[in-house]
Amino acid sequence: MKKTVLITGASHGIGKATAILFARQNYNVVINYNKSELESKLLASELVSQGFNVIAIKADVSQKNQVNDMFQTINKVFGTVHILVNNAGVGLQKLFTDTTKTQWNNVFKVNVDGTFNCCQAALKDMIKNHFGKIINVSSIWGITGASCEVAYSASKAAIIGLTKALAKEVGPSGINVNAVAPGIIDTKMNKNIDPDILNTLKEETPLCTIGTCEDIAETILFLAQENSKFITGQVISPNGGFVI
Repeated sequence: MKKTVLITGASHGIGKATAILFARQNYNVVINYNKSELESKLLASELVSQGFNVIAIKADVSQKNQVNDMFQTINKVFGTVHILVNNAGVGLQKLFTDTTKTQWNNVFKVNVDGTFNCCQAALKDMIKNHFGKIINVSSIWGITGASCEVAYSASKAAIIGLTKALAKEVGPSGINVNAVAPGIIDTKMNKNIDPDILNTLKEETPLCTIGTCEDIAETILFLAQENSKFITGQVISPNGGFVI
């Protein structure tokens, strides 16, 4: 039986690369999106035209009722969700002293509440079936913190704490929970980085390059597969050696 993977925020970047990789590995793939409808439906139609089982579903992961509706739709089309990739997220580059409470709340609403909502929805069947893989996308800044990205760093650190605690709680139910904490990756979120700063970051990375979305997708796939069955509660950080 084909396993079903739900990837949140899968219209571009790491989510898109992950959706493509899982489809090519013969999974049923659910592309979740909120605002990027055109990109998501185009990606889904391209993959379907190649013979893969893929659907795109709109849902704001920060809204619990929309998440529950999304899981009901998935159950009707593919059945249970075997693998959950919590990738949807927003960033905020701003001085902490200039960050408004609304901005702070929005970052946590999407990054942390979204992960919470999707985990709760997925665990209903995972616990019953005594199987499941949850992969939460954090960030290297959730480990080290980043100047002028306090809200983002704090939210990604919260995801790491959630991952470790949840792994202990649901491990007896046969469920693996891990986090991936990417380093500097060539994504839309990082397009605003000054070229000089980007070159400096490359120079400070032992592998002398920044990562690709495909690099992170490969790590996520590994954590979703059977050969990672003894790995849980871990934070894997593909960062080219930027932090060791």
